[in-house]
Amino acid sequence: MGLPAFLLLTLSLCSLPSLSDGGKILVYPIDGSHWLNMRILVEALHARGHDITVLRSSTSWYVSEQSPHYTSITIQQQRPQNIESQGFMNFFLRRSIEIRKNRGSLWALVDFYKNLFNLIRENHKVVAEFVVTTFENKTLIKKLSDKEYDLFLTDPAFPGGVLLAHYLKLPTVFNVRWVFSGEAHFAIAPSPLSYVPQLFSQYTDKMDFTQRLANVFYHWILVYMFHFVSNPPYQAVCDRYFGPGVDAMSLMQAGDIWLMRVDFTFEFPRPTMPNVVYIGGFQGKPSKPLPAELEEFVQSSGEHGVIIMTLGTLLGDLGPEMSEIVASAFAALPQKVIWRHLGEKPASLGNNTKLVKWMPQNDLLGHPKTKVFVTHGGTNGIYEAIYHAVPTLGIPLIFDQFDNMIRLKARGAADYVEITTLDTETLVTALKNLLDPEKLYKSNMLKLSQLHHDKPIEPLDSAVFWMEYVMRHKGAPHLRTESYRLPWYAYHSLDVTATILAMFLITLTMFYMLCKCLVRSLMRVKKSKTD
Repeated sequence: MGLPAFLLLTLSLCSLPSLSDGGKILVYPIDGSHWLNMRILVEALHARGHDITVLRSSTSWYVSEQSPHYTSITIQQQRPQNIESQGFMNFFLRRSIEIRKNRGSLWALVDFYKNLFNLIRENHKVVAEFVVTTFENKTLIKKLSDKEYDLFLTDPAFPGGVLLAHYLKLPTVFNVRWVFSGEAHFAIAPSPLSYVPQLFSQYTDKMDFTQRLANVFYHWILVYMFHFVSNPPYQAVCDRYFGPGVDAMSLMQAGDIWLMRVDFTFEFPRPTMPNVVYIGGFQGKPSKPLPAELEEFVQSSGEHGVIIMTLGTLLGDLGPEMSEIVASAFAALPQKVIWRHLGEKPASLGNNTKLVKWMPQNDLLGHPKTKVFVTHGGTNGIYEAIYHAVPTLGIPLIFDQFDNMIRLKARGAADYVEITTLDTETLVTALKNLLDPEKLYKSNMLKLSQLHHDKPIEPLDSAVFWMEYVMRHKGAPHLRTESYRLPWYAYHSLDVTATILAMFLITLTMFYMLCKCLVRSLMRVKKSKTD
């Protein structure tokens, strides 16, 4: 796009109508890493002059009660969610690693899903309890109703916000990638299992027969999860407060706009819907100067550059044994290393490695001396790496991290290692491959980054536009498919297929009976002539 065309587009976007005095927005977030990207949307909306209220739990870990960008309402909660506890998540991680050591066996597969289902079952129960507490607080409900909000913004991975939005009858926008039945596309768009890999399959969009067969199997496990693990607590809430015939899935599918936290430089191509807006990488931003101490350390790397490693907000400690392996591998490299590590200092730590409790991840990824990003494979970090064109080595641990790394590896911009079999030599080899310019990881990531940046409008600006669009028009029902109102047999046209089949069988039967009668008549005529 030429400069004049770009300026014209910018002026056009600036001239779009907005709410003159700012709108009133109610936000129901999810804690942890989900809040990190929700906060970006909240701050962008605040910058546009909107009045924002954030509902938070008294047990919230990340969602601050005080903020210059929003007013918070704290709701008392008796017990926190599992995902809000670093101790519990570290226990879950250790159990997951133990199970994966026996991967390939049927029992390991059963244990994997049992461990996962136990975690999310308890989380959904706690969220449903939180919703009931909110509904029963009549003073709060009246306060929220009297405020007459213009928009309800929520993350439907745990759909407490979906139920509250329906209760308050507010236009709804989702900041979404996951929902309580799995990956969000599967809840709203056609998802052919022949080329759309299901969560935990670790497949690409190119599957042979065996993989397609397994992909269907993974899909039906998630169908089981939805019906018997995730949905029951919310169905009980719907039955109690909304009456028969209402369920959380249909309420979610009735959402106005889905701000999907992926784009197709990362996600595999697949069917989508008009009310799905892709904002992948909306957290991307230019890097800022590093603190003096870090800048000095980075500059001391010389021509070799720097490797940075972090395992996200919850999983900062791999345990002493694995930490020694990682430290030994880093010590064998000429690069300097900045490692966000929360455990004890490894004995094998080299002089080239700096341990930190926190790092300015985006600013380090944007530094010209950063050569490789070692990550657990969380979506936020991956998009920052794409934004700054930094090749990535994944150490996937739990949840969607394996599938994320498969997508990035399929683009030739990353590789990953299996933590259960990881040793120093394997990690050193993987890092050297990523650093080798002949392996093309850097050039492939640079190409991916160029594609990611080549857009007519920044993802964050697009997200803000569509949220204000819903506010201006009191919703966006014209973009929403009505398929969610259909029963499953009608959605798949099984009733039509059965009717056509029945008509064919009736016609075939009538034809058979007609032929049979005709043959009998001919036989009688022939017999009478013979007589």
